[in-house]
Amino acid sequence: MRTGTMQDRLIVGLDVPTLKEAEKAVRELDGVVSFYKIGYQLAFAGGLDFARELASGGTKIFLDMKLLDIDNTVAKGVEAIVKMGMTMLTLHAYPKTMKAAVEAARGSDLCLLAVTVLTSMDEQDVIDAGYEYDPHTLVLRRSEQALHAGMGGIVCSAEEAEAVRRIVGPNMAVVTPGIRPKGSDHGDQKRVVTPRQAIRNGSSHLVVGRPIVGAADRRAVAEAILEEMRSA
Repeated sequence: MRTGTMQDRLIVGLDVPTLKEAEKAVRELDGVVSFYKIGYQLAFAGGLDFARELASGGTKIFLDMKLLDIDNTVAKGVEAIVKMGMTMLTLHAYPKTMKAAVEAARGSDLCLLAVTVLTSMDEQDVIDAGYEYDPHTLVLRRSEQALHAGMGGIVCSAEEAEAVRRIVGPNMAVVTPGIRPKGSDHGDQKRVVTPRQAIRNGSSHLVVGRPIVGAADRRAVAEAILEEMRSA
């Protein structure tokens, strides 16, 4: 998935509990932000209809559903999401799941993203989940599998973006959450990187949620992040 301007590469996570708050954030960011992520919190509070509405008006939407189920269920879900006009969709990077999703999305413009290892997880978390690999190794293994499955991109920490880029080449999206401007609160994120470093590491898209939507002046924070991305 080729990238455009830095504005096209900044994805703001609408991590808010109500549709009213999401609509307010979008109004405040109008003209600065053109790409939004909608995840579980907002999706289950009316966010899916809001996603359709934004997409119909030309706004790009990253639907962060992290799909994982039997092949047929994943395929039918992807087919429905294609009809919604979404730009990106996440699913867990299990080979069979990715293969089913790629077949279901074939011929559409939907960019399927493989979630490798959540940025809230460190090595101990991965061990506790039963994996024999450390986070970095697991990210790279799943990136290779996503490439072979024909996925549109990878979701990983920007700490791993450079290594992932070497595996997937120049055309796949490398989408990195856990972006925190210098001096901001890390919250529950454990593998975080600044916007400038994420771009330098090879990220195609940066996902920024709480640092923007939780700010008193959302517009100013988004503009500052975009400027930092441009200076990378």
